[in-house]
Amino acid sequence: MKSITQRKGIEEIEAMLGSARRVAIAGCGTCPFMAGTGGPKEVVELARTLEERSVERAWSTVLPVACEPLAPEAQKEFSSLLEGAEAVLVAACSLGVRMVADQVVLPVLPALNTLFIGREAEPGFFVEECAQCGDCVLGEYGGICPIVHCAKGLFNGPCGGSVGGKCEVDPNLPCGWQLIYDRMKALGRAEELARIRPYKDWSKSLSGGARRMRVPVPPPKEPEGK
Repeated sequence: MKSITQRKGIEEIEAMLGSARRVAIAGCGTCPFMAGTGGPKEVVELARTLEERSVERAWSTVLPVACEPLAPEAQKEFSSLLEGAEAVLVAACSLGVRMVADQVVLPVLPALNTLFIGREAEPGFFVEECAQCGDCVLGEYGGICPIVHCAKGLFNGPCGGSVGGKCEVDPNLPCGWQLIYDRMKALGRAEELARIRPYKDWSKSLSGGARRMRVPVPPPKEPEGK
């Protein structure tokens, strides 16, 4: 599972930087690298874009795992490399930003928006699997989350609007409750779905069904010798 991120607009990044004209940039070699938002290529692209706006790159790197604390020696080296920088832009998830902020005495700013926790269903295509709601119900629904996979977050059966196993909100989206029913039936537990579950307060939900994001995937390399 990965934290799925998307780069903020350059205008927003520039506004966060304010008067800072010399900036260090740190990417992340795990989730953002896979999502095409914080690997070496993206860090260089961000630096170039900022330089076009008269923001100098003091230093840049891609941390192996931005959301994990650095070893003491690595932390010391990291801090020394930031000398002269006025701010640090972190191309990582929110956890990575927090971890870097704990290790340096400089403004630490997010270059990315953290969207959701998901899996790579196919190369470059990420599907949300967890909304981090704090009250996991996977055990009651055969391992398929109605909070994520039902566009309406229904806990007690389908809405009746699906057609051919597809959600009425988005015809490209599988009906979450069709997935749940098929799974529970395969497990021999379909009768458990007749039990009424208490509903949640979804007034602040941002979900409209499982979110998805496609990123560019480089073509496969030609075998050597051709």
